Amino acid sequence: MRRFSLVGRLGPDDKTRIAILQRDSAAYEIDFLNADRRLDFGIGHALDQLRSLGLAPSEAAVDLVLVAALVNAGDTRVSRAANAQDGWTREIDLYAPVSDPMRWAELSGELEALLKFLTGDRWRFFFRARPKRLSSLVELAENLPLDGLDEVCLFSGGLDSLIGAIDLIKSGRRPLLVSHYWDAETSKAQTYLLERLERRFPIPEIRSIRIRLGFDRNDLNTGETEETQRGRSFLFFALASLAASSFGKPTTVNVPENGLIALNVPLDPLRFGALSTRTAHPYFIAGMNRLLRAIDVEATLVNRYRHKTKGEMTASCADREFLKKVVANSMSCSSPAKARYKKLSPRHCGYCVPCLIRRASLKKGLGTADPTLYTVPVLSAQALLTNKAEGQDVRSFQLMADRIKKRPELAKILVHKPGPLMDAPSEVAAYADVFGRGVLEVAVLLRGVTAKPG
Repeated sequence: MRRFSLVGRLGPDDKTRIAILQRDSAAYEIDFLNADRRLDFGIGHALDQLRSLGLAPSEAAVDLVLVAALVNAGDTRVSRAANAQDGWTREIDLYAPVSDPMRWAELSGELEALLKFLTGDRWRFFFRARPKRLSSLVELAENLPLDGLDEVCLFSGGLDSLIGAIDLIKSGRRPLLVSHYWDAETSKAQTYLLERLERRFPIPEIRSIRIRLGFDRNDLNTGETEETQRGRSFLFFALASLAASSFGKPTTVNVPENGLIALNVPLDPLRFGALSTRTAHPYFIAGMNRLLRAIDVEATLVNRYRHKTKGEMTASCADREFLKKVVANSMSCSSPAKARYKKLSPRHCGYCVPCLIRRASLKKGLGTADPTLYTVPVLSAQALLTNKAEGQDVRSFQLMADRIKKRPELAKILVHKPGPLMDAPSEVAAYADVFGRGVLEVAVLLRGVTAKPG
């Protein structure tokens, strides 16, 4: 096992000597300025897109994105299998240049705990001042701020974010849609859906920014990669908060995520702890909001669908006819590229947890046949083996549904397993209820489906 130390740099002026705390760690530097001395890795492009809308974010929000980008680098370029004693937990130190190092240093403990909850890793943060010439990284906008934008909404290209955008627009709100992507399939889904939204709702014009941010071996050559990417929501939330900070007023950042996935209660003991994603868990969202307040970024993350199942979101979509026409091109699958193993083009696998929840939601709420292309188009066509990927999550859902049917009160206990719900004690009953309804929603999909040991 190795500890990693990643040092963020800001160009040739950033000559501060960094005293690596863990001297035997594997140390790497990442320069966030390109050859033109502009912010690289998509961050500069994000600022340019906001500037074109007449918007200028705060320096603290830029700091947050730089920190989140360093987290993303460690999360995606340090292998768990190669560097974790327990097969999961990595140890990563990050050295970041920020505009207010004293404030960030005071928050380091809270930040480390928040990310440990999210990714299951041990993070340590060390902050220093940016080079004097780069004390400001935000250029003032030349245009007047675009009139009418009132909220920010995450737009991942998934079904939930599509419904979230539709519902906001139909309700008369005018959100700025913020997308982050790295892989081609996510980008393709976002591009298609944004084009269709712009055609469906031409007035007022839909505004969006899309940021491609990530690190390959040319940017950080550790010789390793990691596919779990538990920290990706921290980066996504940071980018959305960057946009919100440019509004110059308290701004809501919408995080459209159904309650079942937001809670992500482990379906079986193998999915305990950090092995289950906590992308939009209420505890993580509450922690992010505390962090934003502490750095004076006037953005508040809100998940308005936290008490709804995905099927309920689909059924109540404010423009279900439009949803029917475009839903096939939304992307929910955790790994669509694995279709290539069967010599198929990238598509939904149809049997991972997100795919099962998607299929169940469209069965419940769409009102027509599911138009999505799946690697396994009919789950009941043959027995699915539980020692293969095709049957593992199917069987886990079936077993959990049996438990909930026999003892509905179990939902009130199990809902606490992924993480604390102490930030909103009055909502615990609603969380337990949406978990139970969500599991039973998937159970309807799996009637007649056989999953058995191989």
